[in-house]
Amino acid sequence: MRTSDFDYHLPPELIAQTPVEPRDSSRLLILRRDTGMLEHRQFSDLGQHLPPGCVLVMNRSRVLPARLYGRRQDTGGRVELLLLRRESPGIWQALGQPGRRLRPGVKLWLTGPGANPAGGGDPAAANPAGNDAAADDAEDGAAVAAEILAVNSEGVRTVRLSDESGIEPLGQVPLPPYIRQRLADPERYQTVYAQEPGSVAAPTAGLHFTPQLLDNLRQAGIATTFVTLHVGLDTFRPVKGDDPREHHIHTEYYELPADTAAMLTQARREGRPLIAVGTTAVRTLEQVGRDQAASLDRSEPLQPAQGQADLFILPGHQFRLVDGMITNFHLPRSTLLMLVSAFAGRENILAAYQAAVEQGYRFYSFGDAMLIK
Repeated sequence: MRTSDFDYHLPPELIAQTPVEPRDSSRLLILRRDTGMLEHRQFSDLGQHLPPGCVLVMNRSRVLPARLYGRRQDTGGRVELLLLRRESPGIWQALGQPGRRLRPGVKLWLTGPGANPAGGGDPAAANPAGNDAAADDAEDGAAVAAEILAVNSEGVRTVRLSDESGIEPLGQVPLPPYIRQRLADPERYQTVYAQEPGSVAAPTAGLHFTPQLLDNLRQAGIATTFVTLHVGLDTFRPVKGDDPREHHIHTEYYELPADTAAMLTQARREGRPLIAVGTTAVRTLEQVGRDQAASLDRSEPLQPAQGQADLFILPGHQFRLVDGMITNFHLPRSTLLMLVSAFAGRENILAAYQAAVEQGYRFYSFGDAMLIK
């Protein structure tokens, strides 16, 4: 197995820059993994193509406004942080600018986009008022204190935040680097069922659902239930080494609530398929399946669980809980493309992607969707 086995050519104009309206007007490519057969449909017709009585398992993580602006407490110099991953309460991995000045021990006031992005230059010139402006913000309750604790060899900072809840009104929702247009409504980068803040990138397969479509699916006897997996930016980075088995995948916090575990246990006993909405839901379910040694015996009960997902799904993985999935189109050489290839077969996936390119499908976060069954 080589990383180059998961490469494909994508014309840049097929990278979606804006979401379609309404959400469920996106296209849907259906792939039958047993035959490789393809169908071209609309996402609003999803209910007609799902297995009868199936359960949709959805990730209810909400994207944090993880791009934060502020100033150093000592010099008033402007800074920018991009939160990557929550390590523990109040402790985050983050990228920072200007990197050369954000050394361990440096303390910050994060005060919102009004502080402006880090721009280099003379800190005193950038903030003629010196520390007073940031201090005033802090006194008014409009700032979150932060401290740089450590810097690793890749330049990633470990940061301690004084108040995680305070970043919600101060930060901006980050968009992937391949999206170059400003998003008029930040809620369009959230699923309609997002509840648990913690992701720094959206579980994008869920962006196609509308409240009306969910109601229609439930009325048709298709159940919905929720897990949480907080998505980190590392999930989307390409695999750089020649052998993907040597790639290090970062952990992400996940939770399987008690009510979801009970519903999935009952559904499995009744022979009802579990359809994961997005690769994040796939990772959550398969992490639980591995950790609880769930087998193909569908009578086994699932237990509530939470922890750090570290499962890297490559071709050869035995899927324990997932019977089908809804997913977007992923970047070449990415761990997500490897995951869907593990489920449907690399040849099937690459053939489906080629057909999507030829048919002008929209790719990546704001792009169209696939149903693999």
